[in-house]
Amino acid sequence: MPGRKKVLLASPRGYCAGVDRAVIAVEKALERFGAPVYVRKQIVHNIHVVTELEGKGAIFVDEVDEVPEGAHVVFSAHGVSPAVVNAASDRQLQAIDATCPLVTKVHREAVRFARDDFEILLIGHDGHEEVEGTAGEAPDHVTVVNSPEEAATVEVKDPSKVVWLSQTTLSVDETMETVRRLRERFPELQDPPSDDICYATQNRQVAIKKVAKDADLVIVVGSANSSNSVRLVEVALEYGAKAAYRVDYADEIEQAWLDGVTSVGVTSGASVPDVLVQQVLEDLAHAGFRDVEEVRTAEEDLMFSLPKELRQDAEARRGGRSAGRVNA
Repeated sequence: MPGRKKVLLASPRGYCAGVDRAVIAVEKALERFGAPVYVRKQIVHNIHVVTELEGKGAIFVDEVDEVPEGAHVVFSAHGVSPAVVNAASDRQLQAIDATCPLVTKVHREAVRFARDDFEILLIGHDGHEEVEGTAGEAPDHVTVVNSPEEAATVEVKDPSKVVWLSQTTLSVDETMETVRRLRERFPELQDPPSDDICYATQNRQVAIKKVAKDADLVIVVGSANSSNSVRLVEVALEYGAKAAYRVDYADEIEQAWLDGVTSVGVTSGASVPDVLVQQVLEDLAHAGFRDVEEVRTAEEDLMFSLPKELRQDAEARRGGRSAGRVNA
C-alpha cells in the first residue's frame, strides 16, 4: 500500500536579512523620491521581485551610464566595485547602496589583504555580480577560482602570502573542498578572519540536507540566476533526494515529477518571497500532498539597518516585517 503523501517544508527558507533590506530600500526610495528610481542590475536575483518592483516604478539597468544624470540609483544587494561607485559619482547620481552588509564585509577583507600585499584567491563564479564587485576592490590582487578542479591549476607568485575569500552564496561543501585542494598546493594559505559564506546560505543548505534524505522529490523555488537557489538543488541531490528541480512559479511543476512520489521536500532560495512557496504548497495540496511537516534546523532573527540615505522612518516602513523572517 503506498505511503501517505506529505510535504517536508524546509525551514529556514526564503528571504534573508540582506534581501529584505535591499527590497525595502527600493520600495522606500520610490516612496520618498517618486518614480522612477533606477536600480543597477537586479536588486536581488528573483524574477518575481524584479517584476513587482518594476510595476511600482523601478527601472533596472545594466550600468550606471544608462541612468539620467542626477537621478537616484540603487546598487543591488550583490555589491559593486569602486569603479561603479566612481562612475555614478561622475554622473552626479544620487546613489543608495543596498549592498548586503555580509558582502560589504568580504569587500573590506579584500581591501585589507590587498593592502598587506596578499594574493587573494576568490572562490566564486566568474561573471556573478558579487564576484565582480569583490574583485573590483583589489583587481591586481584577486584571482577567481571557480571550482575545486580549478584549484589544481591556479598559480600564485608567493605561496607564503596567499589568502582565500569566497562569494557568500556558494555551496558550503564545495567551497571547503576547493579550500582543501588549494591548501594541499599552498600549505600557508590563510583563512578569512570569519566565514564568508553567509548565515542564510548555510542555514538553507543545512535544512535541505535534512529534508533530502527523506524526500522522493525536492522542489526549490528560486530563479535560474540565483546562485544559492541553484546550489540548493545540487545539495538536495547530493544528500539523498531521488530528484530535485528548481522553479520560479508553482505552475512550472510537471505532473510527471509527482508520479509515484509520496514525499516532496520544498524550500526556497534566500531571495524568494514566501508567497511563491505558499503557491507551491497550494498546488501540491491539489495534487494530494496535503500533510505539511515543517523541518526546522535553525532560527533566524537577524535584521540589518536600511541604507543611511533611507533610515528616516525606517521602523514605520518595516511594520511587522522581519528582515530575518523568523517564522517564514
